[in-house]
Amino acid sequence: MKYPVFFLLLLLTGCEKLTSSPPIHQFTHVAQGSYAAAVSADARYAAVSSIQHGVALWDLQTNALKYQWKHQDSSDNLVFSLAISHNNSHVFTADQQTYALWSTATGENIGFWQVDAATVRDVAVSDNGAHLLIGKSNGGVQHVTLASGRRLEFLGHTERINSVAMSPNGRYALTGGNDYKAHLWDTRSAQIVYSFSHPSRVTKVALDPQGRYAFTADSQDLAQIWDIQTGQLVSQLQFIARQQVFSAVQFSADGKYLATGAPSRKLALWDVKTGHELQQWQVGVKPDSRPPSAVVHAVGFLNNNKLISESSSGIAEVWEIKHDTK
Repeated sequence: MKYPVFFLLLLLTGCEKLTSSPPIHQFTHVAQGSYAAAVSADARYAAVSSIQHGVALWDLQTNALKYQWKHQDSSDNLVFSLAISHNNSHVFTADQQTYALWSTATGENIGFWQVDAATVRDVAVSDNGAHLLIGKSNGGVQHVTLASGRRLEFLGHTERINSVAMSPNGRYALTGGNDYKAHLWDTRSAQIVYSFSHPSRVTKVALDPQGRYAFTADSQDLAQIWDIQTGQLVSQLQFIARQQVFSAVQFSADGKYLATGAPSRKLALWDVKTGHELQQWQVGVKPDSRPPSAVVHAVGFLNNNKLISESSSGIAEVWEIKHDTK
């Protein structure tokens, strides 16, 4: 797994925000649990990776299995990183040494590629599968334009990459690594637009698809939202407990809210402008899980009133956003 699993349950007494409530719906997507997942920006699709069943693409509107994919037929599936394009046209999958692009319309494979002299750490894909972004263990980030075959290597990081994100049109990338830096950079020129410094390794980054905000978080207790038009800080997430690590991040379509998931089962809703936590939940666990634990792999906004999460328990869960948080 890319994320360490913590088993501490947070004691949230005396807080004004709304505390955990049970999910509205639960759907089992992998009986034995998963170790990677992605939810599309509009929460239409979820891609879920498990060792026995490869990568499964689920239609979340009908909870129907659409496709199943594998990198290698003869071995266990080892895909640990997944991305869905903003317009839902393609799914990008990666194991440590290879990555692949798939069409959501036909289920067909667009191509397989192999990484040399490094391992894949995280991936992103643009609309229509036009551009691929691959963060690597050697600190390099590769941006690939499929139509022309152009490959640009971004060398702005000096240590291992942990998280990458890309704008829907493929023009801008946000990358974070063990060098305590997150960089927003232009994929045409590899020039850095803004750099965001952290006191520890940057473990998670995300971009608002509408081009308003960037999210950067480190391995300790600093998570920030930035205005990417100006490079100025918008807010810093106000934690109840220290050392929160994020495994999933999604901005709402209207830009008012941020949903996050953690390796500690925690799902949370935040106010973008203030950084205040508005609501939180705990995702479900497998019945035989000892101790009871789950990593939140992905989260999406179904609408203004509901979230959906995918976790390592193999369960998709729908959560109600209380009206007084809006």
